[in-house]
Amino acid sequence: MLQNFLCYTCKEYVEDLAKVPKAFLQEANVRLIVIGQSSYHHIKPFCSLTGYTHEMYVDPQREIYKTLGMKRGESSNLSVRSPHVKSNTLLGSIKSVWRAMTGPAFDFQGDPAQQGGALILGPGNEVHFLHLDKNRLDHVPINTVLQLAGVKTVNFTNKPQIIDV
Repeated sequence: MLQNFLCYTCKEYVEDLAKVPKAFLQEANVRLIVIGQSSYHHIKPFCSLTGYTHEMYVDPQREIYKTLGMKRGESSNLSVRSPHVKSNTLLGSIKSVWRAMTGPAFDFQGDPAQQGGALILGPGNEVHFLHLDKNRLDHVPINTVLQLAGVKTVNFTNKPQIIDV
């Protein structure tokens, strides 16, 4: 679940989610779903921007966020940093504001104070894993979620992998 569609850390996280092959998900019988908190009008441009082709939905009233206990506001501990965040805070924030200003409708595409998170749900309504982001840099590593869901992991760096035989 995303903080909002303009958040630079969310954009960079979703760019990496886009790298998860559909074949890996199908093999594990798992669906990858991103939920944002703005209007559905922002889905298509955000997917085009990030290259994300998996499922995406919106919850403009933030009902799911509230049900899961996702917080508004950030903890002061910004030392926790997702490996999927590539931009520094200043440059990332400038890019987010620029995207807001140059977008077709100047808005923040959701509550900028709302924090997101990650969860593994199902089968049924059973929550197997829940990570509530403490701040915009606190996204859980994607490979952690993939492993817990029984999905093959992905190399998110451009560095070649070393395989011991």
